[in-house]
Amino acid sequence: MVDFAKARTTMVDCQIRTVDVTEYDVLDAFAAVPRETFAPDHLKPLAYIDEDILVSAPGSAPRYVMEPGPLAKLVQLAEVQSTDKVLDVGTTTGYSAAILSRLAGSVVALESDDGLAATARANLTALDISNVEVVVGPLTEGFAAKAPYDVILLEGAVEVIPPALIDQIGEGGRIIAVVGAGLAAKAMIYTRSGGSVSGRPVFNTSVRTLPGFAKPKAFSF
Repeated sequence: MVDFAKARTTMVDCQIRTVDVTEYDVLDAFAAVPRETFAPDHLKPLAYIDEDILVSAPGSAPRYVMEPGPLAKLVQLAEVQSTDKVLDVGTTTGYSAAILSRLAGSVVALESDDGLAATARANLTALDISNVEVVVGPLTEGFAAKAPYDVILLEGAVEVIPPALIDQIGEGGRIIAVVGAGLAAKAMIYTRSGGSVSGRPVFNTSVRTLPGFAKPKAFSF
């Protein structure tokens, strides 16, 4: 029988603190949210290993709950404030949204897969999390109805940041994304200031690809 509480403490100490995540609010959020709740039943005993968790249905595009270390670093980079409105792009079963819910004023959790969205709603309800709204739609389009956002966090690696997401970030807002593939990918922060958005790389990291964010293919004869 897995002692999930002990496993969660070990995850924070050995997988998150060790990758330079030092903000107490972020550490406390990961210590408080039961990751096993967001894993499929057959993977719950493995919820705290230092890996992504496959949560998509067989035959569909692979989707994962991001491994704890990279996710925690991205959340720390976002510097989420208690008054912030956050858009969580690609929430899958809701784990990232649950983490963000403890840091932000409100979270819009966007998911393109109806089944995953339903699971996310059920998981968040089971934990009595009331400041997250799960919505369904194309991940690349964001969710304009609740824009502007203070933080937009992309739950996977992308090749490009779509204009729709850039348009939905408010003044002083941040987009946090892993751009690139494999070991060459970089965690980026894009900030809107004075009406323009600029980005800078912060650290190298490798995470699973978020489907739908490929660069348009150039036309050739």
